[in-house]
Amino acid sequence: MKNRNCLTLILSLSCSPLLFAAEGPGLQFSDASPKRYELSARASELDPEAKEHPEINFVFQNKDGKPSDVQNASVDTSVKPRGKLVIWLMSHNGELFTRLNSYGLHAIQPHYANKWFGIVCQQKPVGPHCRGNVRLEAATGEDFSDEVTIPKPDGMMHRSLQFVKWLAKENPEGKWDYFLNEAGDDLRWSDVIVAGSSHGSTTATRFSKHVEVSRVVALCGPRDQYQEWQSLPSKTPANRIFGFSHVLDGGWTADHYCRSWELLGLHEFGPIVNVDEVPSPFGNTRRLITDFDVGGDAKKAHGAVTPGRNSAKDENGNFLHEDVWRYLFTHPVDETGDPVEQDDDCLKEQPQ
Repeated sequence: MKNRNCLTLILSLSCSPLLFAAEGPGLQFSDASPKRYELSARASELDPEAKEHPEINFVFQNKDGKPSDVQNASVDTSVKPRGKLVIWLMSHNGELFTRLNSYGLHAIQPHYANKWFGIVCQQKPVGPHCRGNVRLEAATGEDFSDEVTIPKPDGMMHRSLQFVKWLAKENPEGKWDYFLNEAGDDLRWSDVIVAGSSHGSTTATRFSKHVEVSRVVALCGPRDQYQEWQSLPSKTPANRIFGFSHVLDGGWTADHYCRSWELLGLHEFGPIVNVDEVPSPFGNTRRLITDFDVGGDAKKAHGAVTPGRNSAKDENGNFLHEDVWRYLFTHPVDETGDPVEQDDDCLKEQPQ
């Protein structure tokens, strides 16, 4: 590991009893039988204007005929709600959603264009905003890129809106309508946490530059090593962006993550902290790493920071980074570490 500024608790996933007022104003559960709800619906069935874009592998079913536009959501009405909605920009992760709900968070995983990256912006050298613009178009459904054509009904924003509107009707116990604006034609993005892993974390971070959100959680990311969007002016303050990666991940060893973190200004909120050496709250930093043993496997390291089979576990199979995930999604954004200098060992100008 490079010479950077580097500075475990296991938390139980317990549920609290019956009726709760929220941290966010106006939201409370009043469920007669409080429990965890898991719901799913196909994007193509929720909105007649939703369309496929096979040219970027954005379709409603895979080659085997299995639906690929299934969207997932969950909420636990037995837990005090925080009044925050997590939009997860990656494949559904049940382990993660269980934890998000235990923190008092609502969570959805919308179907959006997330497979374009192996198809477009392949030219070398690639333009400094090519990938960032495609990400923004996929997220918003607005015309930001000449490489793709993704109309509003097929962008992440609109599909998330349609999904939440459906959830508000289908699961009134979950109070999903709290996240709709007064007119019901948009989400209240100030109470949305956008999160993802890998390319999903990169799109979440790019989107936060354009729309002010409550928080960004970037697991194994963001990347886009040849792009310049990371240093653009941002609607979302930088102290709301939290990153977590493994030091054997190729995105780390090639300086992609450290580059993005510094261009985003995250060094203003504390040093890089190894979560296996420093307990929560990790010096209130925004840049977290782990170096637990993954057998030297960079691919395993890449997914190891998201709850799943490759995550760090004790001898009984319990996850060792429970406190990290809770921190990433719930640590007060106004509590930050002290600023540090940028790292000269992190290569910001990367050759293509």
